[in-house]
Amino acid sequence: MKEIEKIILSFDLDNTLIDNRKGIVNSFNNALRKFNIAEIAKEKIEKMIGTPLEEMFAQVTKINPSLLASAFREFYGKKGLYQSKLLSGVKNKLYEFEKEGFTLGIITSKKQEMAERVVKYLEIDHFFDYILGETEERKSLGKLDPKLKEILVEKYPDHKIIVIGDHPKDIMLSNNLDCPFIGVLTGNHSADQLKQNKMDKILILDSLKALTIDKILSLI
Repeated sequence: MKEIEKIILSFDLDNTLIDNRKGIVNSFNNALRKFNIAEIAKEKIEKMIGTPLEEMFAQVTKINPSLLASAFREFYGKKGLYQSKLLSGVKNKLYEFEKEGFTLGIITSKKQEMAERVVKYLEIDHFFDYILGETEERKSLGKLDPKLKEILVEKYPDHKIIVIGDHPKDIMLSNNLDCPFIGVLTGNHSADQLKQNKMDKILILDSLKALTIDKILSLI
């Protein structure tokens, strides 16, 4: 179907496709311990998931967040990554969307190399046409880096994009890309929080399992 072949479904990763709360909490507190900082409650860390890593550390300590982020990634790469799991129904939905002819991609706050490792470990890497995360060229602004739009427009000049995620920054990404947004409530933000910064072309669902082809096409 030609219409569908020109639609990109661009997913967030953590709390949208995967549950990596355990790995992130353990890696975060390990980094704090390494610098003799008291651990913080897992609920507080979980609420920050989706925020760039250095911003997360800046919220809890005045120590250079780059040092803490480096310690986080060292532990995460060895152990935390392997504590990830797919959210319920995700693999079946990705298979359905791929079979229908949608182009699938990921935009995440994670380091791009780490995101690529996670999706490969969870055996969903073959579904995605692109995975865009933090690189040296796209570091300070995360998902809000204008280079992301340039990359997508250049690679997919005639496509329509829909951003799918659980975090307010995913909405801001959709605004930057001037595209619809589908919010899922599998993260730490309510429907009201996800609706705050977008007036139209928005759909809020309990999870990715509730997303249908008709609902996607209704936003185009």
